Amino acid sequence: MFESSAHYPPSWYAASSQAEQVDRPPLCQDLDVDVLVVGAGYTGLYTAHNLADAGVNVAVIEASRVGWAASGRNGGQLILGFSCDMPPIEAALGLETAREIWQLLRGAAADIRHKISHHHIDCELAEGHLWTSVLWQRIRLLSEWQEHAARHYDYQALQFVPRKDLPQHVGSERYVAGLIDREGGHFHPLKYILGLARAAEEKGVAIFEQTRALSYTSRANGCEVQTAQGKIRCRKLVLATNAYIDQLDPALERRIMPVGTYMIATEPLPEEVTRQLLPSNMAVSDNQFILDYFRLTADRSLLFGGKCTYSGRTPANLTASMRADLLRVFPQLAPYRITHTWGGHIDITVPRTPDFGCRGDVYWAQGFSGHGVVPTCAAGRVLADAILGDSHLLQQFMRLSNPDFPGGKLLRVPLQAAGMFYYRLRDYAIPGLSY
Repeated sequence: MFESSAHYPPSWYAASSQAEQVDRPPLCQDLDVDVLVVGAGYTGLYTAHNLADAGVNVAVIEASRVGWAASGRNGGQLILGFSCDMPPIEAALGLETAREIWQLLRGAAADIRHKISHHHIDCELAEGHLWTSVLWQRIRLLSEWQEHAARHYDYQALQFVPRKDLPQHVGSERYVAGLIDREGGHFHPLKYILGLARAAEEKGVAIFEQTRALSYTSRANGCEVQTAQGKIRCRKLVLATNAYIDQLDPALERRIMPVGTYMIATEPLPEEVTRQLLPSNMAVSDNQFILDYFRLTADRSLLFGGKCTYSGRTPANLTASMRADLLRVFPQLAPYRITHTWGGHIDITVPRTPDFGCRGDVYWAQGFSGHGVVPTCAAGRVLADAILGDSHLLQQFMRLSNPDFPGGKLLRVPLQAAGMFYYRLRDYAIPGLSY
């Protein structure tokens, strides 16, 4: 599924960040570095930042542009936790280790805010995330997490919102309850990663765009990576390609599936409309399996995301279909135009748990499963610490079971689609299905 381009895909993010976009040259000669990072998305740049802070000589190569894929096209929601939530982490690793990982995530959310402030990244940061329930029977997911987080993680930042109080935060009849996370938030993801890249270069990190890693070979004391422009020798190699690992590492590619996901943006809305839609200006997502998520921008556009596909093809009539989903949440937006529609690929694992690991001198982090803005920052810390000699947390993550997708490339798509159809039925509360 490899894609590459010298231009950012059309999106509201690309259109609204042109002043921050900087062309970087491709690699044009052989190179020797301590650590080579493949992929200039969040995971790769966070890892590079942390290593550069420790005085390590780091280079980053990117097949397209900085933040070209999911890091520059996502919902921009800062949500603590993983796509699988914390119970599978607890079940696999035990409560004490899960607590350590939760603190890692809280530290990652704080580190994102620190980087925005310290490096003067103008990315429209806003505070707060609201997790909502569409179905009455799923309200317990909100209340149980609030209680569990307070009791077992000493996390007091959650506030339950009953239906009668929801209009203070979201002007939609679709939702029956909500849970506010005060440590969540939202921002412009492409502006953020462009600022993150600029700050990495200021620390001495070399970033080469339009430089695809074609293959790599493990050698004594490191690896050699082949690109179209030259060879790169490194002591440690970090694969931070997520959904675009392709055949660079077939063993890792078998453990993830690229899934298409989509967003739309409205034209800028009148201020009185935005005050009615999202009075507290929080990011919002629901707890359906096929979820909707949305937020306001600094220019008062509403960004709305959802849907997923497994075929690799963009759905027909995507804008009209996404608009119908939007109007299901906010019918009052019927008079307003959709100005941008875009999509991209996320990398999911079978159990939706993150896949971090190492094999000799090769390190990787993938499988964020659509929930990566904060976890990628955690991954960058885990990988950098392991490269610097502290592999404790990486070893814990490697205890998580992330098997190959069943059926191989031929059957994994239909098998996954069948499973998603079952969960879609659950989202529609089909009578007779248990929850």
